[in-house]
Amino acid sequence: MNYKFFPHTEKNVSDMLDKIGVKSLEDLFKEIPEEVRFRGQYDIPGAKSEIEIRQFFNQLGAKNQQLTCFAGAGVYDHYTPSAVPSLVSRSEFLTSYTPYQAEVSQGTLHYIFEFQSMMAELTGMDVSNASMYDGSTATAEAVLMAKANHKKANKVLISETVDPKILSVIKTYAHFQQIDIEMIAEREGITDQEDLAQKLAEGGVAGVVVQYPNYYGIVEDYTGVADKCHEQKALFIMNSNPSDLALLKTPGELGADIAVGEAQSLGIPMGWGGPYVGYMCCTDKLVRKMPGRIVGKTIDEEGQRVFVLTLQAREQHIRRQKATSNICSNQSLMALWATIYLSLMGKEGLKEAAQLSYDGAHYLCEQLLKTGHFTLAYDQPFFNEFCVKYDGNLQELQQRFIENGIFGGIQVGDDMLMLAVTEKRTKEEIDQLIELVP
Repeated sequence: MNYKFFPHTEKNVSDMLDKIGVKSLEDLFKEIPEEVRFRGQYDIPGAKSEIEIRQFFNQLGAKNQQLTCFAGAGVYDHYTPSAVPSLVSRSEFLTSYTPYQAEVSQGTLHYIFEFQSMMAELTGMDVSNASMYDGSTATAEAVLMAKANHKKANKVLISETVDPKILSVIKTYAHFQQIDIEMIAEREGITDQEDLAQKLAEGGVAGVVVQYPNYYGIVEDYTGVADKCHEQKALFIMNSNPSDLALLKTPGELGADIAVGEAQSLGIPMGWGGPYVGYMCCTDKLVRKMPGRIVGKTIDEEGQRVFVLTLQAREQHIRRQKATSNICSNQSLMALWATIYLSLMGKEGLKEAAQLSYDGAHYLCEQLLKTGHFTLAYDQPFFNEFCVKYDGNLQELQQRFIENGIFGGIQVGDDMLMLAVTEKRTKEEIDQLIELVP
């Protein structure tokens, strides 16, 4: 049997089959039912020239409908400075080898160190790791950290105002770690503080997870929550949108033990859902329980500044059953992207982008309410995302938006629409959306 797209020689295949005691490749796959096996020819086109390939993909791309985006729910249409995609491809950053061998991967280690430094400053926390797969898995890893930190407790409380997508990932992780997930009630779009206090008082809680701003875009006041958690020896975990932290109180200021979240808002294009990059920061006392990589700065024998992986036990990579986590990789390219974005924007640039997003969202909300067809779903402070209720057919309204080139938010209930505004949205675009409301 000839598999011309496989790199193995016939002897390679024969040796491997002999090793596992199988006579043929057909026998290797015999467990797959015949009715689901593909026996035809693959529809692979013939060779094309470079110009033909470009034409093909241009025609394919032209089928996409480019919409003005007013949707959020964890993914936001922020501006990417043109220098970012150019700089991320420079060879001094894109060293080819994994960071384990420091002497040949200084470029990668350097920008990871800068990413850690910037994320620690942005969140107001003591230390950051190298990066996580995405915001959801970062939050799930924080839950595992809480369990590891409190060996006698196996319950984690999660606010009902946390994004359902994040919650689903946490539950998957928790299921296989024998962690009990208990929900904190939501009241008027925010975490019910009385329910939180009651559940903490019952004991056996390793950690508490909240979102900031929460799933509905509301900026909840978490003042004093950390103290309530610490009284019961539970860790306070905050999932935050990092771009909003340019203007909001940081998790560090609010007493969080672990700050996690999705860093897509730091200039990473929406890209049809990914790939993105998660972040994780924590206090000094928890650094040994952090998953993934941590890069440190030191000097070599000649006194030059160099970067190395640090505080990594061998269990992380060898005795994996004893590791704090089995995440040993990260989203380094996206971490580099976010690092260059933060460097170019600077503190004032981040603040300006956040302020424009805030102002645009509040202008849009005011204009929607003036139509008489919308009411604010929750009378709570919000940042650049909010929920409104519509008195008509919401699906028909959204279809009307799309037909006119606008992605008009996300439906989160029968009559509830969630909209987001970033610094990219102009007053003219917002007014255009308003004009489409019948």
